Amino acid sequence: MDTRFAGMTISGVLDCFAPLAMTISSERSRIKTPKGNPMLTLHHLNDSRSQRILWLLEELGTPYEMKRYQRNAETRLAPPELKEIHPLGKSPVITDGDTTIAESAAIVDYIIRRYGQGKDKPAMMPALGSADYEAYNEWLHYSEGSAMLPLMLNLYVSRLKEAGAPLHPRIDSELANHLGYVDGALKGRDFFVGQSLTGADIQMSFVGEMAKVFDKLAPYPNLAAWLSRMHARPAFKRSVEKGGAYRFA
Repeated sequence: MDTRFAGMTISGVLDCFAPLAMTISSERSRIKTPKGNPMLTLHHLNDSRSQRILWLLEELGTPYEMKRYQRNAETRLAPPELKEIHPLGKSPVITDGDTTIAESAAIVDYIIRRYGQGKDKPAMMPALGSADYEAYNEWLHYSEGSAMLPLMLNLYVSRLKEAGAPLHPRIDSELANHLGYVDGALKGRDFFVGQSLTGADIQMSFVGEMAKVFDKLAPYPNLAAWLSRMHARPAFKRSVEKGGAYRFA
């Protein structure tokens, strides 16, 4: 396992994947929004799934405000202030006028439909009803609906030490099943869908990052190469600069 987890408490590691938070500051993107329009706000927790939403906003060049939430330095747990934004108290969550949305896939879908379809904007999603759109929609939901489950089980069960040993063969089998599937889908491709970056790549990034953290990428060169390309994109680098240090990059 990645040495960056060394010395962290169980709750601290788990919180990296089930983010909650406390507001410590806010900052606006350099792009100005038209006067009088409510600004899209990302409630961003350090070292969380929120990073991919920040990346998406940087790719689109969408005007936004970022309110930053910081984990407790000792416990790595996040304070409850996010419950003032959404009852679950989790990040990512966005507010846009009177609209509040949690869940990464829903946020990616909303931002692209609302802010990614204008003139001079990268499309970021295939045409509705096309074959590529159906593949895109599947990847959007597959990320958290299927791919993250064995990665999370790997995390939880590894903390049981010897008591969890009987479960590891099954978990390893599912990791190989899912990571092998993803790796095969990326064979000969630069992106998950089509010839350019889409929300599918944004959403799947956390899967690749977690596989890397758990030292599971070696057998999957297509996935590893894709993740390296995503992390090399200028917009991703800007997202890390604005969001703060990201231990999964």
